[in-house]
Amino acid sequence: MSEDSKKLSSLERVELAARDLGLDISIKRMEQSTRTAEEAAKAAGCAVGQIVKSLVFVNAETNSLTLLLVSGAHNADTAHISTTYGIRLKRADIDRVRDETGFAIGGVGPIGHRVNLPVFIDESLLSYDQVWCAAGRPDSIFACDPKILAEKIGAKVIRVKPS
Repeated sequence: MSEDSKKLSSLERVELAARDLGLDISIKRMEQSTRTAEEAAKAAGCAVGQIVKSLVFVNAETNSLTLLLVSGAHNADTAHISTTYGIRLKRADIDRVRDETGFAIGGVGPIGHRVNLPVFIDESLLSYDQVWCAAGRPDSIFACDPKILAEKIGAKVIRVKPS
């Protein structure tokens, strides 16, 4: 992301990233909060499983931030992810998340970060034709095809919990 784009609002960064990636999205500002998966599902009128939680962790090996895109119906099992994929994740400090991604917790989107992050996507999200993602604010979301999103951002498909 260029220095100029780092000065944009979080919503503008999401819009710019979508345009740069060729993702056709329409950001919706909601009257109610979309901070939690349940709130976002209610606002979007969809199943909780269709909500994309953008969870930022620290990779314990590299100390770099890593993004997990997880279904709103799931919790990421970091022990399972470590055992299965060899990625040891630990909780990220909220100030670091804001400083490096440009997003506050509750509004972290899958695109538009200030820095490039490795991205992993919950395989269950790919079972939907449409999912809803945070758009940079805790009251803004956008819909997209999860398969196209995963392809455009180079996300590695993983199982976030044991079957």
